[in-house]
Amino acid sequence: MFLQTASMAGLKFYEGQNHMQKNTPNSWPDLEATQQKDWEALAQKSIPQGKVEDLGWQTPDGIHLKALYTKDDLHDLPFTNTYPGFEPFLRGPQATMYAVRPWTIRQYAGFSTAQESNAFYRQALANGGQGVSVAFDLPTHRGYDSDHPRVMGDVGKAGVAIDTVEDMKILFDQIPLDQVSVSMTMNGGVLPILASYIVAAQEQGVDQAQLSGTIQNDILKEFMVRNTYIYPPEPSMRIIGDIIEYTAQQMPKFNSISISGYHMQEAGANQSLELAFTLADGQEYVKTALAKGLDIDVFAGRLSFFFAIGMNFYLEIAKLRAARLLWWRMMKAFHPKNPKSLMLRTHCQTSGWSLTEQDPYNNIVRTTIEAMAAVFGGTQSLHTNSFDEAIALPTEFSARIARNTQLIIQEESHMTSVVDPWAGSYMMEKLTQEMADKAWEIIQEVEAMGGMTKAVESGWAKLKIEAAAAQKQAHIDSGKDTIVGVNKYQLAQEDSLQTREVDNNKVRDLQIAFLKKIKAERDPIKVRQALDAITQAAQDKTGNLLDLTVQAMRLRATVGEVSDALEKVFSRHRADTQKVTGVYAMAYDSAQGWAKLQEEIAQFGQTFGRRPRVMIAKLGQDGHDRGAKVVATAFADLGFDVDIGTLFQTPQECARQAIENDVHAVGVSTLAAGHKTLVPEIIAELKRQGGQEIVVFVGGVIPRQDYEYLFEAGVKGIYGPGTPIPASAKDVLEHIRSHLLSTQAKV
Repeated sequence: MFLQTASMAGLKFYEGQNHMQKNTPNSWPDLEATQQKDWEALAQKSIPQGKVEDLGWQTPDGIHLKALYTKDDLHDLPFTNTYPGFEPFLRGPQATMYAVRPWTIRQYAGFSTAQESNAFYRQALANGGQGVSVAFDLPTHRGYDSDHPRVMGDVGKAGVAIDTVEDMKILFDQIPLDQVSVSMTMNGGVLPILASYIVAAQEQGVDQAQLSGTIQNDILKEFMVRNTYIYPPEPSMRIIGDIIEYTAQQMPKFNSISISGYHMQEAGANQSLELAFTLADGQEYVKTALAKGLDIDVFAGRLSFFFAIGMNFYLEIAKLRAARLLWWRMMKAFHPKNPKSLMLRTHCQTSGWSLTEQDPYNNIVRTTIEAMAAVFGGTQSLHTNSFDEAIALPTEFSARIARNTQLIIQEESHMTSVVDPWAGSYMMEKLTQEMADKAWEIIQEVEAMGGMTKAVESGWAKLKIEAAAAQKQAHIDSGKDTIVGVNKYQLAQEDSLQTREVDNNKVRDLQIAFLKKIKAERDPIKVRQALDAITQAAQDKTGNLLDLTVQAMRLRATVGEVSDALEKVFSRHRADTQKVTGVYAMAYDSAQGWAKLQEEIAQFGQTFGRRPRVMIAKLGQDGHDRGAKVVATAFADLGFDVDIGTLFQTPQECARQAIENDVHAVGVSTLAAGHKTLVPEIIAELKRQGGQEIVVFVGGVIPRQDYEYLFEAGVKGIYGPGTPIPASAKDVLEHIRSHLLSTQAKV
């Protein structure tokens, strides 16, 4: 009876509205105008100390996200009535999007040996995964074999170790490469890795023309943020051109490049910076391919993109919509004939940086929100991070939850039923245009510099990202930005988690033994001839480097040997170390305790004759330097003298620099799980070189069960993710002071 009554009431309501529309056609506009004024008056009563126009949020990009949007916000927007699958592709590159085919669930993983990673991939595919995405270890990224002395702490730790085709064959054992799409995150060592994949497939019986997937091959962003480069920018761009050429001719189903903004956002870029720099990189790669004489329609349809999806929900949706709009606009300038050359297709990954060590089960919620933003934005494939990745490599348990997050969205929520559900939204359409406009301004700045290669070489792009990172961290540390469980609503006691740990020494020993076996069984004369041909082609600027590398890898040349063959001509890139100043302090200065800590540091200088001096170091092949740069910036703004070690130092090199610069402390930033090997080694090396008075502290991704091990090794302070920088700075200052006073007392 209740349902029947409610239904009749609803019918009468709608009949009333129809009557109003028929008899008073101007009632709706009049009502809207009246309500706008009344809403402003009503809203003002809720904010007696402020103004209605101040409601909302000032985004890191400088966009004012308003509390209320109306149809007036759609005025003069050019593309609010377009359709998906048609120019400018704002609503998606396919006409039906997920209504016919949902995005691909592609989980990024790799660790330890090829055997272990292969087992993980096969299990993931059996449990609903739809593609393989490979994470390689840092030595592989940087073109070193597992037996190289510079990589002792990195083998198999943050990805899978690959030295030869034999490793690649094991990695894809029983995975049909003519049916499973493979994405490989590889940039520096891209030639031997892609060549190994091609040869492994051929020896599996799969022709390279049948291979589908993506190689990242995006070197420009490495010089800005991730730092897994090998060669300088100019020869690196030649490698990219050769790969685009080879794949266009030989691998028509394979994406030759994944132009990545993901690592920019992870390094601190806001959404408009990530969008602008990513598209500007893409434009540079297009120009590189055209310079090789390729037709735009031969390769442009195989370019793909890769964006991060963080916790700024609305901005992330708008970013993906704006990305398609801007790429269409940029590609129009090259006059392609095929509409596919104008389409931006993208893979997305939820943010790793937004994951917290504290109260880690909150990360499941964060990842779900981010995954929804990627889906609403229209991604073509998606990786969802595991909740424990702020602590260690994901376990089977956490990886299953991450994968199931996508399956639940895809198969239970009915989100796939509607193409671009945000189309027509007052807020989203306006925000999409504002995001596009902000990014376009930055792209124009890049063009004025001569393109993205020039912007990267100058260091300007890198500093823009680092400034954004410092500002964001200061907002968190000062409480302006809330991170639940970190700077608000903290747990009294953290839950303990079961984490995955890789025995670095065991993996390295296995890889070295396998390398020796392969080298003993191959034809050394043919391998040397193939490597010499690569060096000659690099020198003469002739031939295709990927084609020559395929020939070398088929003969069982190693990743390190191919890299060395190129390094003879190209050299190995050394980055200039710079830091931004003043940004952290400017964003933090209203927080309590800042000025007091500055006074304590100044007093230290008066007591001991000089300011406290620290060296921030990255050891091994871990190039992720966001944390190191932010800490260096904040410590300097507080009044420390700060040195920054060069990237990729060995413990011996780090100790030497610390002693020569007469520092009080060395702070090791670690994100690649090499801390149990490298940190004890730097402490031992300081003692060997006469620097035993130097205090060592560590920050980064370190499981709590490793803390005691590091303390026993001699570490004085450990600062995990979420530790406010002023708190760590105060602790470091106290350790230095007490150490100096203890030393003076002994004297």
